[in-house]
Amino acid sequence: MSSDPAALEALGAVESELDKRWPETKIAPSLDRIRALTHVLGDPQHSYPVIHITGTNGKTSTSRMIDALLSRIGLRTGRYTSPHLQLATERISVDGEPISPERYVEVYRDIEPYLSMVDGQHDVPMSKFEVLTGMAFAAFADAPVEAAIVEVGMGGSWDATNVADGRIAVVTPIGVDHVEYLGPDVEGIAREKAGIIKAGSVAILAEQTNEVARILIERATEVDAMVARQGLEFGVLDQAVAVGGQVLKLQGLGGVYDDVFLPLHGAHQASNASLALAAVEAFFGAGKEQPLDVEAVREAFASVTSPGRLERVRSAPTVLVDAAHNPHGATALATALRDEFGFRKLIAVVGVMDDKDAAGMLAALEPVVHEIVVTSNSSPRAMDADTLGDLAMEVFGEERVFVQPSLADAIEEAVLRTEEDDEEGVVSGGGVIVTGSVVTAGEARALFGKEPS
Repeated sequence: MSSDPAALEALGAVESELDKRWPETKIAPSLDRIRALTHVLGDPQHSYPVIHITGTNGKTSTSRMIDALLSRIGLRTGRYTSPHLQLATERISVDGEPISPERYVEVYRDIEPYLSMVDGQHDVPMSKFEVLTGMAFAAFADAPVEAAIVEVGMGGSWDATNVADGRIAVVTPIGVDHVEYLGPDVEGIAREKAGIIKAGSVAILAEQTNEVARILIERATEVDAMVARQGLEFGVLDQAVAVGGQVLKLQGLGGVYDDVFLPLHGAHQASNASLALAAVEAFFGAGKEQPLDVEAVREAFASVTSPGRLERVRSAPTVLVDAAHNPHGATALATALRDEFGFRKLIAVVGVMDDKDAAGMLAALEPVVHEIVVTSNSSPRAMDADTLGDLAMEVFGEERVFVQPSLADAIEEAVLRTEEDDEEGVVSGGGVIVTGSVVTAGEARALFGKEPS
């Protein structure tokens, strides 16, 4: 990342301009505006093959794994993900690295003249996410990339990224999230997300509930897309906890890949790895007669990072950061904490957004957490710490809940609480997990001196 003050100041100015537009939490479902922009830009999203990813959780980790695999095999890649943890440039990556602040500003200024033109043609101006999507497509075309890994922002059919036609459509596990836009009905959510499955594509489907699987298969059949299903055509054959991650044996579309070290924790990450492998196999047309090179697969997975996903940011005591922000993600986090970490005492630091199912997240974490320090992050959408504290007391009981409005203070208190049972202040098996929101995770990373990546 550039540390040039002038470049960061210019980046801040662009972000200030973008923040005057509708935020990602406010949308007018339509592809008309983004189509108008990409049209005047020459439809850059059609100048490279796209792997398109939707689902409720696991999209960014799966995207990063796909990126690593394609890069190791020799392709120049672009990756578009959201939201960012610390710096906006994280959203648009080329060759596995975020574009520089200078390049981010340059891409924005290049398309800026067309934005007012598009705004003037529609009742609703372009949203921030729509502009960012146009920037990503343009940056990838300029690079140029040989493959783009594109993560939806929300939903599928009317998500701005859906002006691209993915050769491969990856659907991670679907649950309930973004209720205000997608509704509380998981089947309705599945129909919306199924919209990224396009005619003639290959749909790589994570294991789903029967109702969701039926909807996805119906969509694939309707558009004549090929389907590969986790647990049937591909999947995780074996998973063993290892120092710094796990060792996997994966059943791919092209055969079995064993001794695959993944430096990430949790069964959900093993599942993401099998999705990523199948997506890349499908991208190259690999089959039983022509599997991917197993050494390349091993090297790619061993290089994977996923910041803010059960990421260790401190030792003695161990402090982990995770961006889980809905009950589905919190459940996966709790399972990984239970199965892969033997903490004598685990303290959670939790800060959530006001529009999220905080009670559901707290209930998922309660069985694996000894005590909880509730807090707030800097977002204007953050839930007040006292309000979150009241919810936490209903789940944990008053004696296990502590309130600290400042995230830094909350982490400090949690660290101290891991030491409470040690008469001489020696830490022996205590741990802290900071979670509840992508913003909370990003701010915690910054507090521990982690660079955006």
